[in-house]
Amino acid sequence: MGTKNTTELTEFVLTGLTHQPEWQIPRFLLFLMIYFMTITGNTGLIALICNDPQLHIPMYFFLGSLAFVDTWLSSTVTPKMLINFLGNSKMISVSECMVQFFSFAISVTTECFLLATMAYDRYVAICNPLLYPVIMTNRLCMRLLVLSFVGGLLHALIHTGFLFRLTFCNSNIIHHFYCDVMPLIKISCTDPSINVLMVFIFSGSIQVFTILTVLVSYTLVLFTILKKKSVQGIRKAFSTCGAHLLSVSLYYGPLLFMYVRPGSAQGDDQDMMDSLFYTVIIPFLNPIIYSLRNKQVIETVTKLLKRDGYIS
Repeated sequence: MGTKNTTELTEFVLTGLTHQPEWQIPRFLLFLMIYFMTITGNTGLIALICNDPQLHIPMYFFLGSLAFVDTWLSSTVTPKMLINFLGNSKMISVSECMVQFFSFAISVTTECFLLATMAYDRYVAICNPLLYPVIMTNRLCMRLLVLSFVGGLLHALIHTGFLFRLTFCNSNIIHHFYCDVMPLIKISCTDPSINVLMVFIFSGSIQVFTILTVLVSYTLVLFTILKKKSVQGIRKAFSTCGAHLLSVSLYYGPLLFMYVRPGSAQGDDQDMMDSLFYTVIIPFLNPIIYSLRNKQVIETVTKLLKRDGYIS
């Protein structure tokens, strides 16, 4: 038997989205604009919610938390991607790679729990409006938020810990634009069966649990809405829930393809497109979706613009 080179690598090369050199500058400008608008939109929404006492209710508390997580998620992935568009080496150290994945895993998992929490909040508000102030207390809202972040932290710790059992001695080329568990598994020279199993069990369980929470909550909301005789009440309920349903639908589709079917033969390019959607595009779209479909947010923005003299 021949001996193999088992020298352990200390750096990776992120090759995702960096082919076709003639498109690097246009891509850099496009994603820089998206990143700027993502940060502006999400931090602006947080500031709006903090500064308007009328928005100090559970729904906007969770919406502000979602905007914070979207900012975190986008800032974990996009800056390194922008640097790689302009740089020549595309290198990332193993430690930097692990930190990036850890941050990514916390934010993306926390967002799943927050979307489920927001669905539960809408269920209580529409199906039990008289009990809403009693059920959705400040203490419960804070507990749900803390549990969402703790769940994200624990999930990230599990997968990051199992990544450290892998060795990378054959190839250091990651066909992705950030460090994620599946691209790292593909280039490992250690048997990654345990890592794949952990991804399927934990990521799959979290997604199934949160999706079921959303589906059950909105099924009950739909039945309650259809019982209403007031057309105005139906419109208001659909307006309140429509933005959240749209955001959930856009977010979970790519995630399911990426992590619940880790053994599939989907190509690297398709994986990158799925990842690009929920790490870059969704954080950019969420403030737009929630703001344009939310009457209270529009009214608050209008009042601020009138106060500052931008509109009459």
